[in-house]
Amino acid sequence: MLTFHHFNFNVADLEKSMAFYEAALGLHEVRRKEAGDGSYVIVFLGDGETSFCLELTWLRDHPQKYDLGECEFHLALRAEDYDAAYRKHKEMGCVCFENPDMGIYFISDPDGYWIEIIPTR
Repeated sequence: MLTFHHFNFNVADLEKSMAFYEAALGLHEVRRKEAGDGSYVIVFLGDGETSFCLELTWLRDHPQKYDLGECEFHLALRAEDYDAAYRKHKEMGCVCFENPDMGIYFISDPDGYWIEIIPTR
């Protein structure tokens, strides 16, 4: 049997992305790996409840923006207090799409990746 372990987003500014994920989603660094020559840094963020991690990868030699296509892929997180999460994300200005009929919304991180926020049902 296979189980989920992590999902990766490549980021342009590691510190900015880490600050966003901590402020917006409460994710914290679990571990990191740095290349001896400084060519990359990989940071795994966790929620403190599950073993699943979000991997943020920073590459020194990738100065251009990442091509995210049509943003048809996304990460989803469940909010215990959906209304409080929504208010926080609205205040942060990171809500990029809302679907009230489905009872969900999306936020966008500093690199433009979409994260779906769903209520606990």
